[in-house]
Amino acid sequence: MGACRVRAGAGSDGGAAAAGLLRAPGRAECSRAEPASAEPSRTEPSRVQPSGAGHGAVARLGPALAASLLLPARRRYVRDGAGTRRLPGLSQPGPRRRRCGARVLTEGLFSEPVAVMSVDVGSESMKIAIVKPGVPMEIVLNKESRRKTPVAVSLKENERLFGDGALGMSIRMPKVAFRYFQDLLGKRIDNPHVALYQSRFPEHELVKDETRQTVIFKLSPTIQYSPEEMLGMVLNYSRGLAEEFAEQPIKDAVITVPAYFNQAERRAVLHAARMADLKVLQLINDNTAVALNYGVFRRKDINATAQNIMFYDMGAGSTVCTIVTYQTVKTKDSGTQPQLQIQGIGFDRTLGGLEMELRLRDYLAKLFNEQHPSKDVRKNPRAMAKLLKEANRLKTVLSANADHMAQIEGLLDDIDFKAKVSRQEFEDLCHDLFKRVPGPVQQALSSAEMNMDGIDQVILVGGATRVPKVQEVLLKAVGKEELGKNINADEAAAMGAVYQAAALSKAFKVKPFIVRDAAVFPIQVEFTREVEEDDKSRSLKHNKRILFQRMAPYPQRKVITFNRYTDDFEFYVNYGDLTFLNQDDLRVFGSLNLTTVRLKGVGDSFKKHSDYESKGIKAHFNMDESGVLSLDRVESVFETLVEDKLEEESTLTSKCGTLIVILAVSLPVVAEITTSVVFLWVWGVEVTHSDFAESENLFRCLRTYFVLQGPKENRETAKEEEQSKSSSDSTASKTEEEKIKAPKKQKLVHEITMELNVNDVPDLEEDKLKSSMKKLQDLTMRDLEKQEREKSANSLESFIFETQDKLYQEEYQFVSTEEQREEISKKLSEASSWMEEEGYAAATKELKDKLAELKKLCRNLFFRVEERRKWPERLAALESLLNHSTIFLRGARMIPESDQIFTEVELSTLEKAINETTVWKNETLAEQNKLTPTEKPVLLSKDIELKIAALDREVQYLLNKAKFAKPKPKREKNATKTDSGKNTTAAPETDNTIPPTEGKQEGK
Repeated sequence: MGACRVRAGAGSDGGAAAAGLLRAPGRAECSRAEPASAEPSRTEPSRVQPSGAGHGAVARLGPALAASLLLPARRRYVRDGAGTRRLPGLSQPGPRRRRCGARVLTEGLFSEPVAVMSVDVGSESMKIAIVKPGVPMEIVLNKESRRKTPVAVSLKENERLFGDGALGMSIRMPKVAFRYFQDLLGKRIDNPHVALYQSRFPEHELVKDETRQTVIFKLSPTIQYSPEEMLGMVLNYSRGLAEEFAEQPIKDAVITVPAYFNQAERRAVLHAARMADLKVLQLINDNTAVALNYGVFRRKDINATAQNIMFYDMGAGSTVCTIVTYQTVKTKDSGTQPQLQIQGIGFDRTLGGLEMELRLRDYLAKLFNEQHPSKDVRKNPRAMAKLLKEANRLKTVLSANADHMAQIEGLLDDIDFKAKVSRQEFEDLCHDLFKRVPGPVQQALSSAEMNMDGIDQVILVGGATRVPKVQEVLLKAVGKEELGKNINADEAAAMGAVYQAAALSKAFKVKPFIVRDAAVFPIQVEFTREVEEDDKSRSLKHNKRILFQRMAPYPQRKVITFNRYTDDFEFYVNYGDLTFLNQDDLRVFGSLNLTTVRLKGVGDSFKKHSDYESKGIKAHFNMDESGVLSLDRVESVFETLVEDKLEEESTLTSKCGTLIVILAVSLPVVAEITTSVVFLWVWGVEVTHSDFAESENLFRCLRTYFVLQGPKENRETAKEEEQSKSSSDSTASKTEEEKIKAPKKQKLVHEITMELNVNDVPDLEEDKLKSSMKKLQDLTMRDLEKQEREKSANSLESFIFETQDKLYQEEYQFVSTEEQREEISKKLSEASSWMEEEGYAAATKELKDKLAELKKLCRNLFFRVEERRKWPERLAALESLLNHSTIFLRGARMIPESDQIFTEVELSTLEKAINETTVWKNETLAEQNKLTPTEKPVLLSKDIELKIAALDREVQYLLNKAKFAKPKPKREKNATKTDSGKNTTAAPETDNTIPPTEGKQEGK
């Protein structure tokens, strides 16, 4: 029977500890085998016999003692670092957590960080989601416990703010707060979008980056930031929020981008992510992320029949319409799985909620100027920022109300502004914008080559779709009965992106959902080569080859082969036919030329391999999951015909190999033959080619000889093998002849050196990228140091005020003298004065030292108060434990000797522990009563806890033994007589049977 170590739940300190011996048994975990009759060891009091054998023993303890086993679960003991057993819950520290900068790391949870995140970076706000073990998919709450965070950065001298803090700063100091800067990513200074941004936010100074011809925000002559650096700050902030929410570091992320982002804009986002030290698993189009989120939660509704869903997404800055096809497809690896295919995309870069708010802002400014003709609110950036904030609120309210009162206190020169605006006025202001609502729908249908009859449902996404007029115009344009609103318009993209992040991460396994995204803009390769005309004159011909068509699915790889080049040349990677874009979109789009590729070493490869036939120059392109195009490599491929000749084995190799086979076939017989002839044959001394024509003939001869010397069965087998061998030899000879006749093609690949010149927007050089990373890291460290200093200052100030208040409380005055309180009060007043005069400029270390000094001064006072608070609870627990232990001991001693399960040593040990604990308590209380309240106490709460633990351990040992002890078998005195009286003749003889003769002698 196996011995078991009992496990029980941990109890709380105080009174709960006193009732530890009254707790019902927990379950036992077997640890090793042990004889059933073995007594529990005194050195291991928690080891008892298995359950099921001790119920009778427990019942024999008596009603009072048995009832004590039916109360809550018993106490559990743990061993500390020194090997001493103690009770959990009594001075036991909780799980350690270490704050590293702005991130909270939990030690001991994971060997490596496994959480992943997604960031849906919208024009106005961003949503962050994470996946970690135990948290499938969850939106991250920011510091204000909100599910979305404004995309805003405030850079004021040594202060940097994000989110709502930066949004507040945009009203007080608009010049240092930056918003909507994603529109400037990957654009040159002459792009129309840059001029539009400048007109919307004239308070910012935009200058030209002389190296890349892009935009830079200039804050001062020495401080300036690029849009990539701004986005990098936001991504780093989002990472900090996600790590604090996940309580572990996060490195991997999926970031959403608009579907209309071109190559330059996508590369700019990747640069920003690298500045934030994020590993981008994928840049996913926000419309694709929405479609993925929609499909993941409707897997059961997807089948082999294609379903076409249109998603209409109008956000703050732009509008995108997407047509998605859902259906199940068969895959090689995972069988039939659901798939989404992007069929068509239409967009409007400037149609969104921001443009509506700007028009409403200008309308409110016009109303204010009409109310106050002598003032011009347009010239005051702060006033215009206040109006923009009010316009945002007004737009939201007018979506549910026919009219609303706009009001701002102290808009300009302490003048309050109030004006009533109706929904009709708002719709009149945005009349031309609402006319553009059907545009993306028509583009999407055109690119998908579909009509509205093939669309099963239209679903709204994005905050601006909540405007009633937008829904009215859209419903009329699509011709459906209703618009679908069965998706979270704000969080769908973030949730879809985080699902993709989990799928791409190696740490998680999710149900497969195939995503086939589509390239919005076609890409082609252009090159010029010399051709010969009919009159044998030569001219240059410009060629175009489509690399990726419009709406081509990606990721995928493509290879372009150049067949007629024998020397170094160059080709161009450009955008294809963009006639589906209007003139405004083409101007915003930027350069149509992507890259110029110059190849070097083509002529050398032809000279080096002149004997080979050229198969062309092959350029290998790859459009990855992020929609970013790259040229992996360029190769010059050659081929030649090679005859496959059979290699003749050398005489020594062939014959040695044959000899080894012979020895393996029949080793016992080899020992009996003349070995001299064999070895001489191997070395070519006595045996010539005429003696043994071929090695195969020798093998057959010798093996046949060996077999003939053996049993009869071997002889018959040898004959059959000889016949099959001869037939196979004839077949093999024919096959060899065919092989010799058929020449083989040999392929040779020569790597070509390529030189790339980016034509749209040059990438950041490695040195500048590292410089930007260091700049952002320095800002982060500065923020962390500032937060640490503010925390230290707040802690010091809080300690001063709280302690000054405590000095007037009765319990603190009871344990301190007037002189002690005056000394502490004086030090606190000095610290308070220092804080007001010098503390604002003090370093973090100085603030911490000042706090430590004050805590040391007040330590004894706080200790005396804390001990007196704990005494009543601890002493009550000890008294209760002594009473219950005494009852238990009395009941145990009342058990009859025949049923006794406890030894005298065990009971004496418990009695000794009770007596010693009682004496200690009485003596310590008597000694404590002699001391004044202002002296250091001798009765300590930790000593009481130790006494409770020691006594409880002794009682628990006996309880465990009682619960699992086996009942002793009872003797039945009349059993033998009754059995023999019933059937004396059938009674079997045993060792205890008395012979008759001996019985007569005893009778005499």
